[in-house]
Amino acid sequence: MAYTVIARDGTDEEAPARRQAVRDQHLQGIAQHVESGVLQYAGALLNEEGVMCGSLLILDLPDRAAVRAWLDADVYTKEGVWQEFEVHGFRRAV
Repeated sequence: MAYTVIARDGTDEEAPARRQAVRDQHLQGIAQHVESGVLQYAGALLNEEGVMCGSLLILDLPDRAAVRAWLDADVYTKEGVWQEFEVHGFRRAV
């Protein structure tokens, strides 16, 4: 089943630097999930100033527990970049 995830970064002053510090590691880590088809779509959310402040992901996983496990395994979660999650089932229309 597909799930849409909005992963919000922390709002503290150090949040952008925390994201930047592990961004390359994050991108390398998700490459395998893109290749396997688990990560179908992803990108950064931007604030009014154009600064990255979160992520939007579409994941193909069997259930919400698997989505949570996937998020917990990502370096962005482990290093405190992503701090809040909104998860929704998703049915593609177009």
